[in-house]
Amino acid sequence: MRTLYIYLLTIIVFTPFALAQDADALLDEMMSEQSDITSATFKASRVILGHSIEQAKKGEMEFRISHRFGQLNGGGYELWGLDQAWIHFSLEYSPIDRLTFGLGRSNYQKTFDGYAKYAILQQQSGRRTIPISLSVVGSAEYKTIKNDIPDFNNSHRLAYVAQALVARKFNDNLSLQLSPTFVHRNYVESSEMANDVYAVGFGGRYKLSKRISLNAEFFWVNDLTGPEGVTNQYPLSLGFDLETGGHVFQIMLTNSLPMREAAFLTETRGKWSDGGIHLGFNISRMFSLHN
Repeated sequence: MRTLYIYLLTIIVFTPFALAQDADALLDEMMSEQSDITSATFKASRVILGHSIEQAKKGEMEFRISHRFGQLNGGGYELWGLDQAWIHFSLEYSPIDRLTFGLGRSNYQKTFDGYAKYAILQQQSGRRTIPISLSVVGSAEYKTIKNDIPDFNNSHRLAYVAQALVARKFNDNLSLQLSPTFVHRNYVESSEMANDVYAVGFGGRYKLSKRISLNAEFFWVNDLTGPEGVTNQYPLSLGFDLETGGHVFQIMLTNSLPMREAAFLTETRGKWSDGGIHLGFNISRMFSLHN
């Protein structure tokens, strides 16, 4: 009987410890199966010209300046484009995770713009596997430049863009993105030009070092018809991302002068083949509004 008491006492005393160890083991197993969300598919919220799937976190605000010089084929008289300058600046804010709003202004045709971007899917592995990241972007642009076009009204100044961003980070070095895009312009300069334009963007990033990456971006556009006597070009850009603490500095060569989607997809005029290339840069600074 005494042996039975000792046996029961041993069970009563040590069973809670055994159960606790089992619970800890189960918790560790569950934690190890949590989804691992992929980060830093791109280093900035732009691949080069167009949006990337990256965006600020809740409570963060980003101030961005984009700059383009003139064409390199301007020669020494124009200091290979450096005598000319176009600029776009924007303020972008995320009130909640996965949602960002932005407002901007460019001196190219004195254009105001606004956009919203929402992340629908985030690439992740583990308990839940999602092989891609998916975001959607909607934007509007309003040109305020003066003109003397007959019967021209304020609604003619508007253009709209709807875009999906599909990206995958294949490894620590390589990320690729596909960007199907729709542009609607309320006004076009000739009857031969389409109000609705479709485009597909192809973007990529290859990491060269801890803080430097090589980026490339190309947009196929279904209609390159421009004003009379003008043929538009496919936007093609090459650049580098340089991460410097709180800044991401992007320097690029591009045949596109405009810096917003509705314009660079329908008004790219430079040709890489004859030096119609612009040197440019984007620089952004992130601010946290959390206390």
